[in-house]
Amino acid sequence: MDGSQSEPAETWTVAGRTFRSRLIVGTGKYKDYAQNAAAAEAAGAEIVTVALRRVNLSDPTQPMLADFVKPDRFTYLPNTAGCFTGEEAVRTLRLAREAGGWDLVKLEVLSQTKHLLPDMEETLRALKLLISEGFQVMVYCSDDPVYAKKLEDAGAAAIMPAAAPIGSGRGIQNALNLGLIIEQTSVPVLVDAGVGTASDAVVAMELGCDAVLMNTAIAEARDPIRMAIAMKHAVIAGREAYLAGRMARRTYGDPSSPQAGLI
Repeated sequence: MDGSQSEPAETWTVAGRTFRSRLIVGTGKYKDYAQNAAAAEAAGAEIVTVALRRVNLSDPTQPMLADFVKPDRFTYLPNTAGCFTGEEAVRTLRLAREAGGWDLVKLEVLSQTKHLLPDMEETLRALKLLISEGFQVMVYCSDDPVYAKKLEDAGAAAIMPAAAPIGSGRGIQNALNLGLIIEQTSVPVLVDAGVGTASDAVVAMELGCDAVLMNTAIAEARDPIRMAIAMKHAVIAGREAYLAGRMARRTYGDPSSPQAGLI
């Protein structure tokens, strides 16, 4: 790659759609839609997730997301945040397809617990229903390689394991499981949820993730726009390091200079 380039030229593809940016950002928790739009631009994002139960897409008497985060600039990825049963999730995405024609969607079925980790049984059941209705489904899931394989076998367009509980900012808690999921999966793998700062995004990309999705890490930063820029560079740096191939880990020191011919 030409060292003068500021961004890698490579792309990634999900459900037949190709993107350059490997950073996906959310559309919630910002002080307003204007800040949300500015952060998405600063992040260099091409995809934004849209929580259909929480974002105004249709009431013209209130500020509307589409007036700021322009649909002709960003690919909207409708998601089912706030759904706790398969029926709720499927109903929500049927309405999304009717309203906006969206068929590439993000499935998220949460457990009714404080940690908000996904209910994998309900998630798998909802995925099968959505696939049967022609949706292309990116699936938020636990970092369980066994369930991740079941989701892929059922037709998921992408596997999206949580690094840590939603909004916790704790970073990747189980790099081993995440690595196993990446190794076994033929569709894109994206870390989704739990990222807190730029180093977390770097780790995800160095492990081999195709992309990273985040919301709270940017929206709740003291300076969301600056954090969005940091995350953009973190994802690029992590991906470049992954492609470069890191040096071997060693137990003992290894001199940087040749040992022969010393004065």
